[in-house]
Amino acid sequence: MAGVSVYSLIRFIHISCAVATLLSFGLRGIWMLQESLLLQTRLTKIIPHIIDTVLLATAIALVLISNQYPTLINWIAVKIILLIAYIGFGTFALKRGSTKQVRAACFVAALLCISGIFAVAIIRPVF
Repeated sequence: MAGVSVYSLIRFIHISCAVATLLSFGLRGIWMLQESLLLQTRLTKIIPHIIDTVLLATAIALVLISNQYPTLINWIAVKIILLIAYIGFGTFALKRGSTKQVRAACFVAALLCISGIFAVAIIRPVF
């Protein structure tokens, strides 16, 4: 691993987990809409938590290594706000939505939030 910085390695893991989270959530959302029993399997319930834990740990590590704290860098604060919204909508999309229509609407809202997170991460706008 000569020539690879710790920051670059953590960033790569973080980006990989972000993509895995998006794909995992998208697949589980499709299964929810299809009312598939695959949504109830043990691996389907465990793997997203592992991915999201690594994603969060690498995010915290990147913030600490780079000294880009949400109170100093506003695009990071925006990502955190969108993350909270994504978690809320995602929870209603996959578990807590009272009807399929509510779950579908929350699924779309969660996808919009995660798309916003990706956009902010790529563009890094100044607000």
